[in-house]
Amino acid sequence: MPGGRLTQQERQQIALGLADGLAYAEIARRLDRPTSTITREVMRNGGPTAYRADLAHRATEQRAHRRRQPAPRTPGAPPQAHGRDAEAVREYEEALTTVFMQSGAPKMVSRVLGCLFTTDSGSLNASELAQRLQVSPASISKSVTFLEAQGLVRRERDERRRERYVVDDDVMYESMMASARSTAQLADIARQGVPVLGTGTPAAVRLENIARFVDYVSESIVRAAEQAREILHTKPAPASEDDNSQR
Repeated sequence: MPGGRLTQQERQQIALGLADGLAYAEIARRLDRPTSTITREVMRNGGPTAYRADLAHRATEQRAHRRRQPAPRTPGAPPQAHGRDAEAVREYEEALTTVFMQSGAPKMVSRVLGCLFTTDSGSLNASELAQRLQVSPASISKSVTFLEAQGLVRRERDERRRERYVVDDDVMYESMMASARSTAQLADIARQGVPVLGTGTPAAVRLENIARFVDYVSESIVRAAEQAREILHTKPAPASEDDNSQR
């Protein structure tokens, strides 16, 4: 499987594949590339409806050029903690944002969530998010409202009474439980249709089977989330004496 950056010819093939309605996996197979490479390429360059091979290639060259330049100290690019590579962190945030978008979240919501997930404190205020993402505070506010409704973010006040947005250690547990509740509602509404359409009719049988399937999935999600919840609170292992002696 080839490695390295995508060539301009490969980007043209991606654009043609998207125009033909091909799935990312099929485009990846034709180019002998990982599906994740194609997904990230498309999502970071306008998405499936706005992707343009020439613009994507030019944007990649510009990003590569910026990597070779000394990292600027600007409000939107704070210094990285723990000796992290700022460019690697930025690219990872883009990849994480892409995954959130594939799950159905809007782009700005995905960017906000990706930024919070990769922050050590798991907490940022509107100004910090706006600086990091180079967007307006209004965009941040709308995205946080959406995330709060989904149980993925909560608000709190810091010592200066500024509002901060927080992702807790339990955020994925709460998200799974919210998903299970939503799924259970689907089962309920499907089952309500059985007597309306006539028990034993093809349509009613279909709805009853959907309800039974969804019930099973919902119960499985709740059971698995409860059993695995403690994993989310696992703390980093303390550094050993050998590790400290090597520093």
